[in-house]
Amino acid sequence: MTENEVFEELKKIIADNFEIDPAQVTRESNIVTDLDLDSIDAIDMVAELQKKVGCRLSAEDFKSVKTVGDIVKVVADRI
Repeated sequence: MTENEVFEELKKIIADNFEIDPAQVTRESNIVTDLDLDSIDAIDMVAELQKKVGCRLSAEDFKSVKTVGDIVKVVADRI
């Protein structure tokens, strides 16, 4: 799965699960300030993403994540 495919999958998850307009979701979108997601939302998002990409992700992987692009990079590196 490419970084673009991971991004598109993540954008769909965010739009579907958190009722956010997909046009608002860019790689530069800050998870907290731009998308208004809290830590519980982030956990739910990662759990859903794990199902889609078939890869186990740990909380440690996401310690420094701030943007959608950061998540994409972490996931793409694990696949």
